[in-house]
Formats: sequence, C-alpha cells, structure tokens
Amino acid sequence: MMDAVRARIRDVPDFPKKGIVFKDITPVLSDPHTFREVIDAFVGRWKGERVDKVIGIESRGFIFGAPIAYALGAGFTIVRKPGKLPWETVREVYALEYGEGALELHIDAIGPGDRVLVVDDVLATGGTAAAAGRLVARQGAELLGYAFLAELSFLNGARQLGHAKVHSLLTF
Repeated sequence: MMDAVRARIRDVPDFPKKGIVFKDITPVLSDPHTFREVIDAFVGRWKGERVDKVIGIESRGFIFGAPIAYALGAGFTIVRKPGKLPWETVREVYALEYGEGALELHIDAIGPGDRVLVVDDVLATGGTAAAAGRLVARQGAELLGYAFLAELSFLNGARQLGHAKVHSLLTF
C-alpha cells in the first residue's frame, strides 16, 4: 500500500549541509493519488481514538495535520519557531546537535481535557516532536500520540518520545 509513497520520496544528498541525506516529500504532495493515500492512511490509524485537536509541527506538519484534522472532525493548531505566532504563547526549548531550538504554541490552542495528536513529516532524532509533546503536557491536555509520514529508525528518535504511541507510515 505504501510502496507508491515510498517510491515518490527522493533522497537529496548533502542537503541542507554536507553529509546529510534529505528525504524530500514534495513528490508525494504533488501527486493527488499518493497524497490522498497518505492522508487516508493517517486517518485510518487515528479515527477510533477520539482526537479533539491535531497539532502540526512547523512547517511540513502543517501540510499533513490540517487534512487529518478535517477528516477526523478535530480542531487544528500549530507549533512554530519563536516569534512566528501573533498571540500569547508557551515556549519549549529543546537540544539540537549544535545548540538549542524552541517551539511555541498559543496559550489557548489546547487545554485540559483535549485529546491531542501531534503530526509531522519525518521523525529523525525526535527532539522537535518531544518538545511539541511537552507543550501538550504543559497545557494539561492528553497526548494521544505522534503521527509521521516517515521515520528514520537508525536515528532512534522514537526513544525521545517516551511511552506515547508513535505511528509512522514508512520506516527508513
């Protein structure tokens, strides 16, 4: 089922820097049948979980998160890099290979009692997704799990996500 999706993800060597092999998902997005297959697979996995809110992680998580939320009848919200959201936010700092990064979420985007699914395109080292999960917890919401198009399993990112459910459509 996911063979057509896997075939459309292309490797781009030395992007964004030398030694990195970037997984380019844009061919998946540009083909309507493949894109629909991806969204349907995500929805099929999470439709029985009573998802109240879907959080898309900047920026490719927005692409998948919005149609997933729509299909599940859930609200959609976003986490972004600092200074990109126009309202009051909560911030979560996380470690990067060299330094640190941060994500922000509007303070009123989710709250106690919300059942939340976090969505992004690729699970690599897990730092960004884990930070999004901590934002969910800080707001008193329930983290149902994480959904990714692809997981780079050799980077062990799922270990960073604790005991939460992690669902990846593809594994590399």
